[in-house]
This record gives sequence, C-alpha cells and structure tokens, in this order.
Amino acid sequence: MSNFLVTGSSRGLGLELVRQLAAHSEFREGTVFATARKYSTELEEVITSIKCSVILVPLDLADEQMIVLSAEKVKAVLAGQSLDILINPAVHVTGMHNVPTVTFTDTDKCIQEIDQHVGHFSILSIVEFAWPPGAKVSYSSSIFGSMTQAREVGYAPCPAKDALNALMVQYALSYEDEGLVFMAARPGWLKSDMGGQDADLTLSQGAEAVLDMAMTAGSRENGSFKNISVPGWEKHDGHDVPWRVSR
Repeated sequence: MSNFLVTGSSRGLGLELVRQLAAHSEFREGTVFATARKYSTELEEVITSIKCSVILVPLDLADEQMIVLSAEKVKAVLAGQSLDILINPAVHVTGMHNVPTVTFTDTDKCIQEIDQHVGHFSILSIVEFAWPPGAKVSYSSSIFGSMTQAREVGYAPCPAKDALNALMVQYALSYEDEGLVFMAARPGWLKSDMGGQDADLTLSQGAEAVLDMAMTAGSRENGSFKNISVPGWEKHDGHDVPWRVSR
C-alpha cells in the first residue's frame, strides 16, 4: 500500500496523474491526496467515477497559512501512516508564453520568479512528520532550467528553474542518510491547455512516464534531473538532463 500526494490536481498533468493513480488497481488500497488552489469540474468527475480513496485538499503554495491547514488535514487522514510519494507538477508557468520572461536587467522580475519556484518546496512541511525510508519526492522541471544548455533556450530564460533544481539537490543531500529520494523530472512538451495541441506527447503518456519514474526511482536517482522515458522518442530517453556546469 502506498500513499501519494499530487499538487496542481485541478488540471493538466496533475489531474492526469490523479486519474491514473485512481484507476490503477495497485494503488487502490492507499490514499491519493489531490491538492489544488481551486477544484475543477474535471477533478470532481475523476473522484466520483473511481473507487479508490482520493482526498481533496485545498492548497495554495503561496499561502503559508493554507499550507499549515493542508498539512494538518493530511496528517489527520493518514493517522500515523506515512506519505510515500509526493509528485509536484504544479510549478509556476514561465517561458514561451511570456517571452522574454526574464532578462539579465530585470532584477525584480528575476527575484519574483525565483521566489515563486522555490516556494514550491514549502509543500515539504506536509510530510515532515512521516518520512519513511525509500519515500520519494519528484518535482517537474524543464530544459529551460539548464545552465549547460542555457544558450539553446536563451529565447526563454528561466533562472528560477536553475534555483529550483539546485534546492532539490540540497534536499537530496540533506536527507540521503535517511533513505529519501529527491529528484526532478522533465515531463516534456505535453498536449494540454498550456502546451497546446502541437506538443509531442499526450497528457496520458506524460503522466504514465512520470509515475513510472517516481515508482522505480532508487538511491541512485537521488539528486538527479531526468528525462521521462517514452518508447520511440529519442528526447524522452530516461537519461539525465545536462543542467549543471561541467568542468
């Protein structure tokens, strides 16, 4: 039995992750916490159509008071059980939709972007009480946060994602002796309201690959940033994303 928490569950990748978890027989004995700032009709339909335990938890990662209340609700429902896997696809939207998002001279904008991204680690307060060995935390990142490939994605700079990746590594180092796994996943360009219909992969493909990565990750993946693995796609090969400056 595994207990999951998914952020950004009202739409897009987060919604599809909840849908797949709810439909998977292996997970039906556990609890899926679906968190979102606002509930959507689609999320409510998913919950009413399935038989496993899905708990709606209102959560705004920019609201510290709401985070505390959400944590209390999760703790009460788990009643001493652990939260085994946390998947956080609810990362602030930047990049191609707002080109140029940040330029070198936009100091205030850059600081705002970094605050919005690293603020997503506040969700960890929900699970501080129950970190079982082998628990996993997966964050969505993208190539726009790669220092190695910064020139290639210079049309949509996003230094905030670099900060998110770097903070993820620090958590990975801090908790590795306890057997926890922190990692970043690049879900790719997905067909959604955000990605558009010209994207490479369907939401179903992206969610399935993200779940598989989270379920199979071990200590070797701690602190890593990986592409999802989708058969037939060279750029979705499951390999590490080059994002740190190499010597």
